[in-house]
Amino acid sequence: MTPVDLRSDTVTRPTPQMLQAMVDAPVGDDVYGEDPTVNRLEAVAAERAGKEAALFVPSGTMGNQIALRIHTRPGDEVLAHEDSHPLNWEAAGAAVIAGVQIRPLPGERGLIRPDTVSRAIRAEDPHIAPATLLSVEDTANRGGGTVHPLFLLDALSQVAKERGLATHMDGARAFNAVVASGQSLAERTRGYDTVSFCLSKGLGCAVGSMLCGPRDLIHVGRRVRKMLGGGMRQAGFLAAGGLYALEHHVERLTDDHARAKRLAEGLRRVGYTVDDPDTNLVFIGDLPDAPALSRAAAEHGVRFSAVGPTSARLALHLDVDDAGLSHTLDTLERLFPGS
Repeated sequence: MTPVDLRSDTVTRPTPQMLQAMVDAPVGDDVYGEDPTVNRLEAVAAERAGKEAALFVPSGTMGNQIALRIHTRPGDEVLAHEDSHPLNWEAAGAAVIAGVQIRPLPGERGLIRPDTVSRAIRAEDPHIAPATLLSVEDTANRGGGTVHPLFLLDALSQVAKERGLATHMDGARAFNAVVASGQSLAERTRGYDTVSFCLSKGLGCAVGSMLCGPRDLIHVGRRVRKMLGGGMRQAGFLAAGGLYALEHHVERLTDDHARAKRLAEGLRRVGYTVDDPDTNLVFIGDLPDAPALSRAAAEHGVRFSAVGPTSARLALHLDVDDAGLSHTLDTLERLFPGS
């Protein structure tokens, strides 16, 4: 049996068709603005997001960090969920690169309530860092791959705007939210000044993310990208994969979501504690020893991430087919604690 890697949807490999598109891509020097494939990808991404411009960056982390930098000044405060990626998984980049602090906000399943945002914005005081940016993660990874209802996205952006804050959406898996909700990316990001989304997660690219927003901010972001070492040269070979993904790999995310639901249902039948997934991420809870279960499953050719002492995450993606799903269920049934 071919090993099944469910650690993340970042482990995917380009399909033969995507690789061919990359090989055939016309390229130039992107730092000079002369790579036609990068320019086309940025135009397509901006149109999808309903924004004026877009910037191709090596990673989602860089996209988020550029957004934090262009929206804030050193000493500012950014409001984000306590489980958000910029706060927990970006190596304190907000403090180092933008010189800001992130104030963690609570919320069930990775979602922040508008009244929580409103209460977190404090009155002007020389002792207090002024809140200038709200960052929202959609889908909410640690919330279970949760899709924000559109009314909540709109309400969050509205309260931020009313209180003078800029808005950024960390849309690493934004297209999972798009296909799950049936709403376009432009519709879901209409209240957000900037949005980043990953090409290298569910869309199956080897490298890359996009940052979309107003033309003047993206212009500043291009300079920050260069500062961070993200100015790549003949990047069109990579950008071609992104174009192929946006044209061919968005609608197929529904397959990952369907398999995630089947996986969750199968695990529940065995006896595992599993929430019903919104998208492609399945979380198992109440495990006596999640790392031990992960190690044991790996010995049977099934890899997934222990995300805590008692919880694990399994990510479905385009490299996991029905046979891989069946093998995963068979393995975890044999390894069910106490069986």
